Order: sequence, then structure tokens, then C-alpha cells
Amino acid sequence: MCDSLTEDDNAQWLAINRRQFAAIGAGAATLAIAPGCVAAAPAGLATESRPVTIETADGTADGFFVYPAKGKYPAVLLWPDIAGLREAYQTMATRLAAAGFAVLAINHYYRNSPAPVLPDFAAWRTPEGQQKLQPMIQALTPEKIQADAGSYVDWLDRQPQVDTAHKVGTQGYCMGGPYTVFAAYARPARIGAAVSCHGANLVNDTAQSPHKLLGQTQASFIFAIAQNDDARAPGDKTALKDAAAAADRPADVAVYPAQHGWCTIDAPVYDKVQAEKVWSKLLALYAKAL
Repeated sequence: MCDSLTEDDNAQWLAINRRQFAAIGAGAATLAIAPGCVAAAPAGLATESRPVTIETADGTADGFFVYPAKGKYPAVLLWPDIAGLREAYQTMATRLAAAGFAVLAINHYYRNSPAPVLPDFAAWRTPEGQQKLQPMIQALTPEKIQADAGSYVDWLDRQPQVDTAHKVGTQGYCMGGPYTVFAAYARPARIGAAVSCHGANLVNDTAQSPHKLLGQTQASFIFAIAQNDDARAPGDKTALKDAAAAADRPADVAVYPAQHGWCTIDAPVYDKVQAEKVWSKLLALYAKAL
């Protein structure tokens, strides 16, 4: 959960581990400042990118579309964390595109503001940032995200850089974690893999709880859970495992020794070692399921 309790928890954890994470944080900042640097990694494909707009039932969404410069590739829909689409997620999307995917990173707050709503994750941690985002967050219901996801997948399928012979992948961070399940639920015939990184509110008592929707999808899943999220809701991992088994859906459900937010490169708790473990699992899943 990206809430005040999580942020207080992360702040206390950082105070204890600050020396260890000082170097990691500096590296993350470098990546966020230079979006092209990850795509230049060994064996990475050259990429092209452009800002895009997508028509939805509620208006016009803006996003960042990045893809290998030549050829057609499987599509991936990327949902940013609570601070929204920004340079850090453009960097992360570019790295994924360099690995051989056509990636749409979406501004899920488009109903209220074009991206970036906030410049970085640190802005979310301020009273002003939280006050700005709260009404935007409250406006996003499961039904709205499901409708949006359908529009985004349909848009991706119309792009010449997308190979529609392959299924679509989707990945989300923090509040974007459950959106991956909503996307798989909205377009079951197209979404083949969904990856939730420190996802929030994956298990709840409502009819639209993500864990209750797994049986109405055709996707394989990764649920990467932060250690502090697991400490606050230890039953969630079991609920996810049980729901996936009941739905006969492949699901890798694991708790990582890292704090909520560890996969996002501009988060104070970014943990490169644990983030790379999720990255490796993600690429393996996409290779198998898309």
C-alpha cells in the first residue's frame, strides 16, 4: 500500500539502512536523468519513442510509447506507481523496449492532468504532493481502469510496431499492481502475462478484488511482494496463491527482502539487486507467455 503508514515505515527503514542505500540511490538518480542509458546496455536493441494520446470512454489519455527501432514486437502495457508517469518510468519503459517489446507507459491520472503530475517519487512524499494526488486517486475505480485497459490494448494492437500474433504483457508498480489484473480481466483473450511489483490492495473484501478476478483471465502472473507489505498483511500471499490455484492460473507469488517501492528507480528504497531478480523473472515469463 502506498499510504502514510507505508511511507513512515519506509522512512524508518531508510534511517537504519541509509549507508547501504546511498550508493543505490545515486545510481537510480543517474538512470532517471538519462533515459537512453539503459537501452544502450549490452545486447539491447536501439529504440525509438514518442508521446501518444489514446481515446477512452472518459476522454483522451496521454502516454509514452517506446519500441525497437526496427521490426514488430510483443506489446506491453506499463502502469506506473502512485506518483504517476514521469521520467523514471520512461527510463524503465525504454529498458524494456530495448529487450524486445513495444511498451506503452500510461498516465493513469489523465482525467485530471497530463503527465507528469509529479516530477518524481519524492514529490509524492510531501504534503503538497499527497494533497494533489488524493482526489485523482479516489477517482480511479476498478471499472474505470478496466475500461481504460481495454482502450490501451486495442490501441496497441493498431500500432505497426506491435506483433499481434503474440499476446500482450502488462506490468504495474504500487497502485499499478492491481491494474495488471484488471487489464487481464478486461482483455482475457489478449493479455498473456501480468506482473505486479509491490502491488497495493490486491486482496480485499469487494467483488472487484484482484484476487477474485484471476479465474476470469487467461494470463500467467507474477506477484512480487515487499517485505513490509507482507508484514502488514501476511495473509495476502496465501490468498493470492490459493486464488491462482483455484483459477488454474500460473502464478509466482513471492515476498522479497526489500521495501515497498523497491522496483522503481527513483524511489528512495530502490533496491537494484532485488529489482533485477524481478526483472529476470519478468523477462522469462514474457518469453514463455507472450
